Amino acid sequence: MSFVLDSSVAMAWVLPDESSSAADSVMGQLAQTSAVVPALWPLEIGNVLVMASRRARIDPKKVHELLAVLYSLPITVEAAPDRDTLVRTLSLAERHGLTTYDASYLELAQRRALPLASFDERLRAAASAARVALVV
Repeated sequence: MSFVLDSSVAMAWVLPDESSSAADSVMGQLAQTSAVVPALWPLEIGNVLVMASRRARIDPKKVHELLAVLYSLPITVEAAPDRDTLVRTLSLAERHGLTTYDASYLELAQRRALPLASFDERLRAAASAARVALVV
């Protein structure tokens, strides 16, 4: 079964100081299925990689290499949200005290009836409250 992939898990796959057995477990699941992400995901992972480079967490020359690794995985990026999707996302953000960015992952998981893979504690709590299954 597919799942919604939060950037926190994807970054644990490529940033050496964030690797974990939980991230490895999700990667194992991805080898058997695919993931879906909201339209903001490419910008979010790009920002994390650029900031990791600026903070000397990774070599600046690795940013494009790590991006290529992520884009080689079976991950589908959704199209930009329509008005109804945005309204649902804003509602979830307000209800659960999330950013609209994090709420977009929750909205996608709800709409597609998919579990969510995230290491973000606030997003995980919101998913549990919204009865969205968690991958990790």
